[in-house]
Amino acid sequence: MDQVSSEDLKNDVREFLTTRRAKVTPEEAGLPTFGGKRRVPGLRREEVALLAGVSADYYIRLERGNLAGVSDQVLDALAQALRLDEAERSHLYNLARASTGPVRGSRRAAVSRIRPGVLRILESLSGPAYVRNHRGDILAANDVALALYDGILDRERLPLNITRFVFLDDRAQTFFLDWDSVADDSVAALRIHAGRNPHDKSLTDLVGELATKSDDFRTRWARHNVKHHRTAAKRLHCSLVGDIELTGEALELTGDGLVLITYTAEPDSPAADALRFLSSWATQQHAAAAERP
Repeated sequence: MDQVSSEDLKNDVREFLTTRRAKVTPEEAGLPTFGGKRRVPGLRREEVALLAGVSADYYIRLERGNLAGVSDQVLDALAQALRLDEAERSHLYNLARASTGPVRGSRRAAVSRIRPGVLRILESLSGPAYVRNHRGDILAANDVALALYDGILDRERLPLNITRFVFLDDRAQTFFLDWDSVADDSVAALRIHAGRNPHDKSLTDLVGELATKSDDFRTRWARHNVKHHRTAAKRLHCSLVGDIELTGEALELTGDGLVLITYTAEPDSPAADALRFLSSWATQQHAAAAERP
């Protein structure tokens, strides 16, 4: 039995299209307003239909969640009318595919194992790095990442779900100096995966848990914002080096269903010095652990 009902999918479609429509003003879309106060934020349904080249009745049916069988041409027209970015356009297509029926692999749980070769790559990196799945479970981390994450990541207690940590662990707002931005991005990335794989029970269980336990998560989830997690500035607080500003890069391991996250610093910056210290400290800790009986 599907973990996500057809009604749930229709609700996701309806809320996604409604929230995107509310973000586009008539001026941005090049439509006349003729003055006067508008009763709805953003575009009216009829205006979206006009911009997309479909009838108002047809667009209303789409916004009610009926995306099954919609052609790529219509989806492209909708994306253009609603001024969707790359992540939003991808999400719209994922919702349409899910509305047609479960696609191959859409019922699989998130990957929980890492190939030895990927682990060797992870350990060979000199900077902080970890491997996570698309649900946000950190499955493995190298020694420098363990040092940077300052006790948050413990090799013996992995996996750790990063979104659960952000919203349910009191340490998160101290560790992530730009917590609001991190929280927004983590929910937007999770929403992308939910659209791509709506029948993953482990994912729907995680969303249900977070929505129940965190008002902050529930508010953000209701916005239906989506984002590809590729690169971002990260300001972190580590007790070993203090505040540090790094660049996080997400590298897709497509065949494995995993993502490699690496952190780098600007050359000759205080952050680069801090990373060198963390690397040296981690090496010493690793050597000391190996000598223990």
